Amino acid sequence: MTYKTVLAILDTADNSVAVADFAFAIAAESGAHVIGLHAETISAVPLVAPMEIPDPVAVQALQDMAHSETMAVERIFRAKADAASLSSEWRSFTTSTGYGSAPLIESARSADLLIASQADPANPSDSHVDVDNFLFDTGRPVLIIPYIIRQPKPIKRVLIAWNGSKEAARATFDALPFLKTAEAVEIFSVDPVETTLPLTSGTEIAAALTRHGVKTKLSTAHSVDKSASDVIENRLSDNSIDLLVMGAYTHSWLWQMIFGGTTRSLLQSMTALTLLSR
Repeated sequence: MTYKTVLAILDTADNSVAVADFAFAIAAESGAHVIGLHAETISAVPLVAPMEIPDPVAVQALQDMAHSETMAVERIFRAKADAASLSSEWRSFTTSTGYGSAPLIESARSADLLIASQADPANPSDSHVDVDNFLFDTGRPVLIIPYIIRQPKPIKRVLIAWNGSKEAARATFDALPFLKTAEAVEIFSVDPVETTLPLTSGTEIAAALTRHGVKTKLSTAHSVDKSASDVIENRLSDNSIDLLVMGAYTHSWLWQMIFGGTTRSLLQSMTALTLLSR
């Protein structure tokens, strides 16, 4: 298995350089086709009292700003594509619903891997992709780049956050192209007894990965007075992990459109590339 269609989610000009660099670096390893995807999002329009009609001047200004960013993002992507000399294409859609619009979802569902950047909290923007909903709506694995990492580097050490769930299993197999080329892959479980994780669960997934030629080891940890996300974060730091693989899961139907607590906590304090599947 290799990634043959890589979709780069180019939400803002600030993020696009890093996302494009990662997309073309990954594509170069398997000769993949790269799609640069951007949503030209029109922000909410101010209303003019007393009749509460849209302010035409504000509407035009917002449209101009959105289109200006689209052109900047397109220039970045095309420059990176020319430098990489790989198969690629540019797709841009004007929408008021951002990355939740049907054409963008349809594009993403046909890709092997989506790549997005974690939003820098110091630079908020209406154009940032809502990774939570995008992941649920597309059904495709998403590789998220921490905003503190801007340059691609080899993925040598991988940590699989394993809890025996279908989401974790899906993420693990979605990550196979990375796992097969990594130097070390750790299957890591937190509080396996408390989470009713079968004792043989980690052994079974390790054996399955070994058949793919993946070098694996099993390990467990107990949270004690820490959260599961804290334990995983410490493991990432202590073992100099390049890629975290985990399932994006929820605890009940009421929370089906947002991530579970562990997933969300890790996304907010990312220190490694993170591949998520749902």
